[in-house]
Amino acid sequence: MKYLPELFAANARWAEEMRAVDPDFFAGLAALQSPAYLWIGCSDSRVPANQITGLKPGEVFVHRNVANVVVHTDLNCLSVMQYAIEVLKVQHIIVCGHYGCGGVRAALEGPSHGLIDNWLRHIEDIRDWHSDFLTALPDDTARWRALCELNVIEQVRNVARTTLVGDAWKRGQPLVLHGWIYGLEDGHLRDLQTSLKSGSELDTVIAQAVASSRSRYVAH
Repeated sequence: MKYLPELFAANARWAEEMRAVDPDFFAGLAALQSPAYLWIGCSDSRVPANQITGLKPGEVFVHRNVANVVVHTDLNCLSVMQYAIEVLKVQHIIVCGHYGCGGVRAALEGPSHGLIDNWLRHIEDIRDWHSDFLTALPDDTARWRALCELNVIEQVRNVARTTLVGDAWKRGQPLVLHGWIYGLEDGHLRDLQTSLKSGSELDTVIAQAVASSRSRYVAH
């Protein structure tokens, strides 16, 4: 008995469609993986990296977790980063969050959800660092959107401070970090102005990105 037959049927249709467009599509994928991008994103099912960037399978290497958090003790994330940097030689690492993130909202509001509370504590720290700013915003929607942005910015900082990225920069490997956020309501990506290509830029770029993010909400 085959479980979830509708998914197998959809897969068969998709495979046939791909072969109709490009008969060598799967042969090319099987032969080589050479993405230029590592995407660190949220596990939310509404934010598929390939589709929202218009990239084909094989063009982006992906790591996803709840609320796109980068923790220096997370061996899963670090292993993905090491493989992407040292083996695949990606040229860009993109941390992408999204407005309407449930993990960020849970961290903002603070109710207990069980085991995941330990993971969300990392975002609660960011909430606490910016508590005066967030509290001064006019409503919960603004606070939620602002914290989604601030979380991405801080996660780019965490990526930059890993030994993996630091060592890549020291040996002269071209590697640029980026922080983006995706709008579920309109399908558009926003650049949060965190792009950096060396450790010497880190503090300045992150401070400017935080100031820019804050200014959008203060202005409104």
